[in-house]
Amino acid sequence: MSVAMENSTSSDPTVIARLGALAEAALQASTGGAIGTDPDLAPFAAALRYPLAAGGKRLRPVLLLATVEGLGGDVQAALPSACALELIHTFSLVHDDLPALDDDSLRRGLPTTHIEFGEDVAILVGDGLFALAFRLIAEANETTAEARLAVLAELARATDGMVRGQYLDLRPVANPDEAWLRKMCGLKTGCLIEAGVTMGLALASADAQTTESYTAFATELGVGFQIVDDVLDATSTTDTLGKTAGADVANERSTFVTVLGLDEAQAAAERSWQKTERLLAALPGNPAALAAIAKLIYHRDR
Repeated sequence: MSVAMENSTSSDPTVIARLGALAEAALQASTGGAIGTDPDLAPFAAALRYPLAAGGKRLRPVLLLATVEGLGGDVQAALPSACALELIHTFSLVHDDLPALDDDSLRRGLPTTHIEFGEDVAILVGDGLFALAFRLIAEANETTAEARLAVLAELARATDGMVRGQYLDLRPVANPDEAWLRKMCGLKTGCLIEAGVTMGLALASADAQTTESYTAFATELGVGFQIVDDVLDATSTTDTLGKTAGADVANERSTFVTVLGLDEAQAAAERSWQKTERLLAALPGNPAALAAIAKLIYHRDR
């Protein structure tokens, strides 16, 4: 049974797998040389590779590539930007797992970076991934200087939003409601998901009307992702999730489940899915790949 809907059609995994494989290959190729081969830094290079080698959904780069492809853009030229977005996401996870924040010991079924290498090195790993992300875009000669600047601006905006959302998560208001939860989640989680689409729009040179409709879809998708995540944290197991189940309650975090209750959180996921479907139906171009990704997000088990 899905989190959002019981009677949904399953999403076709073919397009997601194809774009995911492109993103994964590009990520390994682009980071291999950039991380460096200095023997004195070999232990640090291993630490940098560690959270990337753990895998993951690669959802954000796949969203970017799907947006570019659906609007007739150059997918190959978009790969450095897709990799950069995944590096920022990975940096955020490394720092999010630290004892000062979520204090988590498991990520993607493996010990978190600070457990494996120490807190000091984990902080530097996050910093290194952050810097490498912007370097990849700046050196992406496959795209015009104008496009690179636009993509850099989108990635910086999204990263700033993610950090602000993390602050709200750490310092919630006294009596959070659904509107506040959507604001916090829209920043903390939604900004980087939204960036997968908005960076793709910049690379595809989308017009203002197309940008507006795709951004509205991406904004709702980002919030919906977090609602589903909150429900899964309360209903799934550590083995299934690949991270510690029940961590939100243990850390006394404000989530859709802890604030609204499980039933209402599931109803919120359903409402978000229905809104996302309506927004998808209005998208120009060929949003079939985005539709498949959206179904995966709302109807996943991890």
